[in-house]
Amino acid sequence: MIDADLALTILELLNETLTATIVIVAVSILLYNLTRRTKDRVTRASAVVLACVIVAYLTEVFLALEPNEDYYAVWLRFQWIGIAFVPAALFHLSDALLATTGRPSRGRRTKVVRINYMISAVFTLLALFTNTVISGPEKGILPQMRPGAAFPVYLAYLITNGSIATINVIRARRRCLTLYTRRRMTYLLAVFLTPAYGIFPYSLLLPLGREPTVTLYLILNLANLIVMLMVIFMAYPLSFFGTEQPDRVIKARLLEMMLRGPLTGGVVLTVIIFVPRVTNVLGLDGEALMPFVAVTLLLILQWSITTVLPVLERWLVYTTDQQRAQWIQRLSERLLTEADAAQLLESILAAICDQMRVPTAFVARMGTDGASLVQIVGSLVPSLEALTAPELSTLGGTGEETDNKIRQVGDIFIWHSYWLVPLRSTRGNGESSANMIGILGVWARAPEPNLDEEESERFHALTAQACQVLEDVQQQAQVFLVLEGLASQMDRMQQLRGISRYGHVAALPEPSANVTTNPNFTEFVKDALRDYWGGPKLTDSELLKLNIVWREMEEASDQNPVRVLRTVLAQAIENLKPQGQRSLTTSEWILYNILEMRFLQGRKVHDVALRLAMSESDLYRKQRVAIEEVARQIEEMEHKSQP
Repeated sequence: MIDADLALTILELLNETLTATIVIVAVSILLYNLTRRTKDRVTRASAVVLACVIVAYLTEVFLALEPNEDYYAVWLRFQWIGIAFVPAALFHLSDALLATTGRPSRGRRTKVVRINYMISAVFTLLALFTNTVISGPEKGILPQMRPGAAFPVYLAYLITNGSIATINVIRARRRCLTLYTRRRMTYLLAVFLTPAYGIFPYSLLLPLGREPTVTLYLILNLANLIVMLMVIFMAYPLSFFGTEQPDRVIKARLLEMMLRGPLTGGVVLTVIIFVPRVTNVLGLDGEALMPFVAVTLLLILQWSITTVLPVLERWLVYTTDQQRAQWIQRLSERLLTEADAAQLLESILAAICDQMRVPTAFVARMGTDGASLVQIVGSLVPSLEALTAPELSTLGGTGEETDNKIRQVGDIFIWHSYWLVPLRSTRGNGESSANMIGILGVWARAPEPNLDEEESERFHALTAQACQVLEDVQQQAQVFLVLEGLASQMDRMQQLRGISRYGHVAALPEPSANVTTNPNFTEFVKDALRDYWGGPKLTDSELLKLNIVWREMEEASDQNPVRVLRTVLAQAIENLKPQGQRSLTTSEWILYNILEMRFLQGRKVHDVALRLAMSESDLYRKQRVAIEEVARQIEEMEHKSQP
């Protein structure tokens, strides 16, 4: 049988824990909302409601710390900042919900919201500096105030606003279009008034007496637990407002936030409050043991959440029809980026050098203008000019010696001081394709290849690995092109999802003919060119609003606006191409060569400057002029496309 005093002590500590946990929950939800779209009306209004809850319960936490008696009145009056403003905040939230479902205010509700905040400000000032609303404090089981002459007026104000706000939420629920939105609005309606009755000062109406009882603390703990659960429950439907993300993403992020925030904070807080009361654990004082227990439990919780979260997401978020979305979500963990490929190729080349006892090995990617260096191990670097030699693109084409600079011995080619092996793309059935995607070169340790059987086997195995890496990068680059093309379409679909989710549908944005008149038009062109092969400045470019882009989409039946924009940029560059045979040195070809090498081929500034025999500073100056010419070409194309 538990001693009555011990039970009372445990219940008192539990009351402190639950009160502080409510603050943690409210702060966590508030911070979570602030990381999303703060311009959304529902998000802003719900933030005010949460701020009222935080202020009210934070005061209870400070009072539990037993401050000096002179400060009891200060804290109890400070609590009224949250109590006085919660009626106005709830009406504000209901107005935002009604407007979100397609019933905006015609001016009357907006005026009422402003008047309510003014009335709440008056009640706050009266509670802070006068005895009109509250007076005291009185000593008892818990510190409490006495009702003042204006307290019934506040009570009527709270009841009136709460009733009207509830009616507004009911109206908003009726306007929801889908089963899911109506169900979530029902959840919100069920807990909508939780902030009001959760922070209401019941002690003003029901004096608590002077002696603590187990029954009283049981009621307080049960009430705090219900309020905490309802605040959490309230966060769920509110999290779907002010965002264009799919429901599964919202649920997953909310679930992780609740586990890593309120759950972790509440458990650690429980340890901090209860463990110091333990007199002796294995010879250690509870006060001294508490920090170690708290840190240990925090680490265990974070590890457990990381382990369990994928399972919970499968049960609660990514159901059967969401498996593809989950697979795409995890795709980033499996992608082979340029940096990843460079590391793999470096390891492969290092293994080749160790195996063959040579100082240098390299991998080059084949392009329209010859080979370009991808990765090298060693200091003996082939010159960039040599790599662009035309004979490299004919490796293994006929099996005959077609140039006195290169000859073939078996399946290895001898070129200058290197042995070369062409890297060919492979199909799914393992057959070789005629398409050569790159070259692997090693420093020639002898005039002709002299690999023994073991060396040849390992060399060709490592060469196949290098070829696979290079091919994977190329294939994934094609995937990126498709995905970035879909990105703008998906963004518009998400915008439509967010707009239509709670009651009204708006049209997708139309093309605009005013982009070329924007003073930043040349900057738009420069940003799009810099991200020509992928990036947010292309997928989110203002140039996507050009009429020429939309006209090209209609005429070519290509529903990928990013791909069409890339075609428009390439056409604008092609319009600047001079007549006649291409030259890398004549002045009339300079602008075209810069644009074609820097953006269409994606070469680095240093490489382009070397090929065009100019300094990097001179290249930057001429590149700026070239971009202005591209902008002028696009402007002309836009004017011609208009009827």
